[in-house]
Amino acid sequence: MPADAAAEIRGAAHGTAPVPLSVLDLVTVGAGRTATDALRTSVEIARSAEARGFHRYWVAEHHSMPGVASSSPAVILAHLAAHTERIRLGSGGVMLPNHAPLVIAEQFGTLEAMAPGRVDLGLGRAPGTDGATAAALRRTDRLNEGADDFPQQLAELIRFLDDDFPDGHPYRRIHAVPGPVQATSPGGVQSPHRPPVWLLGSSGFSARLAGTLGLPFAFAHHFSAQNTVPALDLYRESFRASAVLAEPYALIGVSALATEDEGEARRQVLAAALNMVRLRTGRPGLVPTPEEAEAYDFSPMEAEFVASWNANVIHGTPDQVRAGLDDLQKRTGADELMLTANAHGGDVRLRSYQLIADAYGFPAAA
Repeated sequence: MPADAAAEIRGAAHGTAPVPLSVLDLVTVGAGRTATDALRTSVEIARSAEARGFHRYWVAEHHSMPGVASSSPAVILAHLAAHTERIRLGSGGVMLPNHAPLVIAEQFGTLEAMAPGRVDLGLGRAPGTDGATAAALRRTDRLNEGADDFPQQLAELIRFLDDDFPDGHPYRRIHAVPGPVQATSPGGVQSPHRPPVWLLGSSGFSARLAGTLGLPFAFAHHFSAQNTVPALDLYRESFRASAVLAEPYALIGVSALATEDEGEARRQVLAAALNMVRLRTGRPGLVPTPEEAEAYDFSPMEAEFVASWNANVIHGTPDQVRAGLDDLQKRTGADELMLTANAHGGDVRLRSYQLIADAYGFPAAA
């Protein structure tokens, strides 16, 4: 890693925000919209986030979900790199067991060449989909092997990124290109940067591993809120200083949606919750409209799920969302908050980030 590795990880807070704010994009597709519409919205949000002072913009790997068009993070990040100039771009995350480590190193080396010094590589251990789809991705039905081998896969990936397999290793003469090997070729010059590796998690496994390796950690509070504080405590307790970080650095993913009207925010998050009901019951689809959600007859069990789910979505007016984010940061001690706005319409998602930026007094867009 370069000497300024920590500087590429730690962000700066803007306005009155207690910590840096960032964006997690699932590239959601609403009913009546196309994936093209969703990807255009992603570009709009990324450009707006950059202009307003959000620190980084990550996209997540999901598969076989009609309402989520983020199956290929590296492809989306390349597109976003062409439409932005400064904001950090990354994966939140790439699901390592789904891919050969060499392929990931090549993809993110290419992204680093496209956007030097502003690419993050966030890695997850889960498949990002159901078991059958994971089997198709990995061409095996022995899915536990991928998760169990995660530390070994991670070590291999980092060696490809750093091009430092030891003598005698079977991969010693294999190089991820673009990458450090180009600097050792005759006449070679190579960027001093390489994508910082983050570990993602929703339980204690990756928290402990990230701490032991001295890597930054991202926790999925937005769908595993009950585990947030225990996982962050475990990460900090396990942390060992490394060439990457002298001290722990943890961000948490947070579902947050701001609208001018509190009632409208409730309508929007109800639609997103209905989408989760369908996903959790094996009926994934496009994100429904608020009108469809209002007309839906929730069973008692579904209504209970919705109430539980939305209890962890910070939503309402900009002031209400700001207060909720401040409280969450204080309770968890998170070093960064990564916001994800789930709603049917891209215009609602874009406006939410703008309203939150306004509430914190972020710089105005040029």
